[in-house]
Amino acid sequence: MTARREIRLNAFHMNAPGHSWAGLWRHPRDRSVDYNTPEYWADLARIAERGKFDGVFLADVFGTYDVYGGSADAALAGAAQAPNADPTLVVPIMAQVTEHLGFGVTANLTYEHPYQFARRFATLDHLTRGRVGWNVVTGYLESGAKGMGLAEARAHDDRYAAGEDFLEAVYKLWEGSWEDDAAGRDRARAVFTDPRKVHRVRHDGPYYKVDGLALSEPSPQRTPVLYQAGTSSRGKRFASRHAEAIFLNGQTKKMVADSVRAIREGAREFGRDPRDIQFFLGTTVIVAPTRAEAVEKQREIARYLDVAGQLALLSGWTGIDFARFSPDEAVRYVESNALRSLVENLTVNSDRPFTYGELAGFNPVGARAGFVVGSPSEVADELISWVEDTDIDGFNLVRVIAHETLEDFVDLVVPELQSRGVFKTEYRTGTLREKLFPGEGPRLPTRHPAAAHRRKAVAAQSIVEPAQAEA
Repeated sequence: MTARREIRLNAFHMNAPGHSWAGLWRHPRDRSVDYNTPEYWADLARIAERGKFDGVFLADVFGTYDVYGGSADAALAGAAQAPNADPTLVVPIMAQVTEHLGFGVTANLTYEHPYQFARRFATLDHLTRGRVGWNVVTGYLESGAKGMGLAEARAHDDRYAAGEDFLEAVYKLWEGSWEDDAAGRDRARAVFTDPRKVHRVRHDGPYYKVDGLALSEPSPQRTPVLYQAGTSSRGKRFASRHAEAIFLNGQTKKMVADSVRAIREGAREFGRDPRDIQFFLGTTVIVAPTRAEAVEKQREIARYLDVAGQLALLSGWTGIDFARFSPDEAVRYVESNALRSLVENLTVNSDRPFTYGELAGFNPVGARAGFVVGSPSEVADELISWVEDTDIDGFNLVRVIAHETLEDFVDLVVPELQSRGVFKTEYRTGTLREKLFPGEGPRLPTRHPAAAHRRKAVAAQSIVEPAQAEA
């Protein structure tokens, strides 16, 4: 990596008292029990923007983790992503107290309809002045499907087929329904919107159907920045075609580098520039002024980990009931309808077999991704090494102790990265897309599949005449 390549950073959070590490809400300095208050989110946003973070990446899950032991008891007791609240609604709170920070919001398309969904994210893009991204997920929990009145969740590959259909529909709504100048707000002629510049969207897909005018006028980015988090074989192809930013996990550099290379090569096959996609590795960072202090902090945090809650998360993510295995048994590959990439990473893609007990620890194996403990210089060395060796662009920094862990990183690691010339000292202007891809403009490039749905502007004068004044 050259010294001029900029590392990207997101704060990885969830609108829930527990996120990637179950039980840490019990830590005396943790604030995540207040996840359902506006002050919690405003403070988080201020800290992230003070650290010049690119964004807050909001995870979400639709359903409860009830695979472990055949019930949701462990997840509920340990606050393992339960309860969880709607992530979209905290974005305006954070946007109100920041100017530059972006927001990547996870939303499950399986239980949405493109027509209403397009309006919701266009609204968020307006209210944030173009700082919103959508993490495209398709859902995997059977509990969520049953909660929505379905017999079962869609099969893994069917979810991606439905995703292709959903994206085509929202692309048509965001990119092709309203022309840029349709909402002219012409007071003199009493015409807010020129009807000739708003076009009906007709989409007749195998999963979704739309017949109507998009409800929202074009937002600053039109289509939000597109994130994606699936790196199974089918997920990589989906990401290669659509994603602008990818959140990935992986225990080893080889594992991560292989995924990055495959997706970049896939993007080229779809006619895109491989650099149209940025990669964020999920990473837990524990930093203190000295290594000894950081190691002690790791030990302290580990005492609060809820093992049953952690296994409930893992069981839900993999679709495998971990309660059926002893802690010293090696994890074996099982065909799953859940997060198939995680099962593959824990088994066939791994350098060595992991045991079920190891996966429940506050350590690199339990992280399933990057896990860095050390002094500021040691943490900076390790992050830079990951970027150099895997071709990722940055990191989704996992919530550990809210908001202490983020403040530690901002105060200790960010200055170290800045001193080495690998992290920005000031924000660029513009939308989230312009900040992530300088020089590309606020909207998707023409080489992205969404661009095929754009319309050329109608030059003719509107047929609408000024309204007659009342007598």
